[in-house]
Amino acid sequence: MPRLVLYQPEIAANLGAAIRIAACFDTPLDVVEPCGFPWRAKDIDRVALDYSAALTRHADFSTFKAQTPGRIVLLTTKAAVPYTSIAYREDDLLLLGQESAGVPDDIHALADERVVIPMAPAARSLNLTVAGAVVLSEAVRQLNSAL
Repeated sequence: MPRLVLYQPEIAANLGAAIRIAACFDTPLDVVEPCGFPWRAKDIDRVALDYSAALTRHADFSTFKAQTPGRIVLLTTKAAVPYTSIAYREDDLLLLGQESAGVPDDIHALADERVVIPMAPAARSLNLTVAGAVVLSEAVRQLNSAL
């Protein structure tokens, strides 16, 4: 099953929502630190409700990459390839950048695939976790995963 990966998330509520998404899709969730908020279980649990997911925290991107094999599929507004145009794999790492800045250029360059969710011309971006759910849903559909 593909994994959701949050790169240095800045908003605790988005982490909570990502936990819910990972739990609902029965997929692992990785968090590449540092986070832009104090890691307080109370704040995260408030949004995650009673959901829990297989969550792994990584001190930085190099630690994450060393510990987590797979193809990096970066969700980015800077991509030209629609998220529905690639064939997803079980070992995919669906990488979501920071809410305010995405991922730095060096990490962008490391991505094996870069995909975009087509939107209305006036729209800038979707919420981080909404984008993750959209692309994860397509990956699960393609892989015929029975949830």
